[in-house]
Amino acid sequence: MSTDPFLTRAAGLRLAPPGPHADRVTASTPARYELPAVTAEGRALARGWLLLALAALLGSGLFSILLVLARTPGINAWLPAGDFFRVALVVHVDLSVLVWFVAVAGLLWSLNLRPPGSPGGRRLTRLPLVLCGLGALGMAVAAFVDPGEAVMANYIPMLDSATFRAALWLFAAGGLVLVLLALLRTVPVGPAVNGTGALRFGLHASAVAAAVALLAFAWSLAEVPTTLPAKAYYEILYWGGGHALQFTWTLLMLVSWLVLVQACGGQVPLSPRVVLLLFAIALVSVFVTPLAYLAHDVSSVEHRDMHTWGMRFGGGLAIAPLVLAVLLGLAPPRRLAPSRRPLRAAVLASMLLFVAGGVIGLTIDGSNVKIPAHYHGCIVGVTLALMGMIYHLLPALGYRAPAGRLAVLQPWVYGIGQLLHIIGLVWSGGYGVQRKVAGAEQVLRSTGEVWGMGLMGMGGLLAIVGGLLFALVVIRAMRGGAAARTEEEQ
Repeated sequence: MSTDPFLTRAAGLRLAPPGPHADRVTASTPARYELPAVTAEGRALARGWLLLALAALLGSGLFSILLVLARTPGINAWLPAGDFFRVALVVHVDLSVLVWFVAVAGLLWSLNLRPPGSPGGRRLTRLPLVLCGLGALGMAVAAFVDPGEAVMANYIPMLDSATFRAALWLFAAGGLVLVLLALLRTVPVGPAVNGTGALRFGLHASAVAAAVALLAFAWSLAEVPTTLPAKAYYEILYWGGGHALQFTWTLLMLVSWLVLVQACGGQVPLSPRVVLLLFAIALVSVFVTPLAYLAHDVSSVEHRDMHTWGMRFGGGLAIAPLVLAVLLGLAPPRRLAPSRRPLRAAVLASMLLFVAGGVIGLTIDGSNVKIPAHYHGCIVGVTLALMGMIYHLLPALGYRAPAGRLAVLQPWVYGIGQLLHIIGLVWSGGYGVQRKVAGAEQVLRSTGEVWGMGLMGMGGLLAIVGGLLFALVVIRAMRGGAAARTEEEQ
């Protein structure tokens, strides 16, 4: 198998020609898909990104509570004036999707960086974390001090206010520096493509996809007319870059699946070179993004459809073989150590949600709540994989491994809650219930519509509990690790 030299240059790799030694390794021994060993510098930086990821989840949980209070008579009078429900919804989504994903990407990419050789280099590697942290805090504060109009745009919903925009620019600056570091200071794959090398390629490819997304955002910013109404402006502005970002999150999910299967004692029946090829297919597909900008006007239907086609094509070709391989790697069920059971629960729940979201995507016709059911399934599938990866990495970061019933239960509570959520949306979508509306605007006429949206709400509440349980499990593991280190020092 040959590797396209353009892909290797784009991902910042140095692949030597496969020699006899590499052939012996892949042929005589099963591939082990394990992340590189964590260095002291990488550990400190990864801990910072982990704290930001937890803060994002806890913040989104807080705003989900505010969503309920904003609809509660009497209590809503104590909240800021205006349509605080939609304001809280914007910040909730941005924290639980944008900030969470960027923070986990920062955590994983930081483990693959070359150690900085000077104090200035160490400060540079910490700069993205500081900028993203301040930006996330500013977005949350804007909901109370300068909410503006809530704009429910796809990918990055907005508060059309100076404070929120400034905070988002600060967060974007942190993301830009983070991606540049992930591209320019990563450890190369190496001369032999083993399991760890294939995972490195997947991490590199996810950073390249993020760079393409940033390019798309900048391209749209230069071309979208500022005279458009806020809703149309932000919808077009974030469409191309938002689609490209999905390749980043999906690649991180695929890396996580492979690591978690290996950690559970399974063997993935794919060679590292085949895995690298599948990652490369997903990476090639992201370059449909600049082609869409070159071929069509940014506000045209053809431009939008080309992004959608590229995401479906690349995702399907790369993901389907890996889904089958991961399932084969997990079969037959085996007795696991307590610290490994949460990992298996996370990868199984992740695959269930991601596949459900993909299947729902095939049934979409028109603009109804089947669309959010599709992307909720896929996005939550990615989230569950990253939760499992964090569980797996906690001991390497100096904390205790999560164990016990709560840690095993958490992925299923979160996953089943989201599954009920999307089933309710699909049910209601069959009746034509429109997306991005709430309350009386939904115009629920039949019993089926009411029951469907009720199931959606019940599943959403269960998923919120699952998200908060994740934060609780991780915080307990972090406190336990800190206590253990204190006892050792004494």
